[in-house]
Amino acid sequence: MRLQFTKMQGAGNDFVVLNALQRPLDLSAEQFRKLADRRFGVGADQFLIVGPPADPAHDFSYRIVNADGGEVEHCGNGARCFVRYVREKGLTTKSSVLVEVSFGVIELTEAADGHVTVQIAVPRFAPADIPFRPEGLATRTQGESTLYALPVADHTRWVAVANLGNPHAVQVVADADSAPVAIDGPLIEAHAAFPARVNAGFMQIVNEQHIRLRVFERGVGETLACGTGAVAAVVCGIEQGLLKSPVTVDARGGRLAVRWAGKGEMAYLSGPAVTVFEGEIDV
Repeated sequence: MRLQFTKMQGAGNDFVVLNALQRPLDLSAEQFRKLADRRFGVGADQFLIVGPPADPAHDFSYRIVNADGGEVEHCGNGARCFVRYVREKGLTTKSSVLVEVSFGVIELTEAADGHVTVQIAVPRFAPADIPFRPEGLATRTQGESTLYALPVADHTRWVAVANLGNPHAVQVVADADSAPVAIDGPLIEAHAAFPARVNAGFMQIVNEQHIRLRVFERGVGETLACGTGAVAAVVCGIEQGLLKSPVTVDARGGRLAVRWAGKGEMAYLSGPAVTVFEGEIDV
């Protein structure tokens, strides 16, 4: 099968976008893994699959598949690339679209300056909503947040947890550059306390409206940016009384902006979305 694709990136988080509006796309996990390979395939952190909505009141649906071939619930940087893709391809003339994802419907908006704002989710913090099993873990309270003492190898990491459509564990570090992301990231991702695995965030606070962030993504590894990870870090920081909305997030691949008014409110992510190239590949 010859597959047409568009390669896109948002703050260095890169995607292969596939159009399944006319016919379903039936690729195996192994085929996705081969396409994600940066030497023998196209190369990508994730795949975005554009589909028709189940409800005609909405504009599109989309699926997200990680580089390891596993499907996930949400991707903030991918959502921004999604709206840029459907507008560039002439699939809609709307500047704001309603898109069905696995956990509900989100609104995506492209501004006149080309920046895209994504309605991410109303953050959830209850362990059952992550999902997270904190039994036996020590806890402490900071601000309005509960921190959990997560054993990682031979040390303990204090993490806050949040669900932004997908699960996150966020810790505050003194310096993002020297944080042990490559060592601790995969151990946190696959920790037994997270039955569906988790995205591991390492947040350095510059000031109350500015952070630096690295994220080890579930099923991908460390990426140059993670949109839902940026939102998770900010909302966890606000809950701890360390941050104040809006917050600038510097990832290794670029700058993002997060707005959140507090518990029960929708969180928003803004940032760039860029088309890199288009092509075809035999699958």
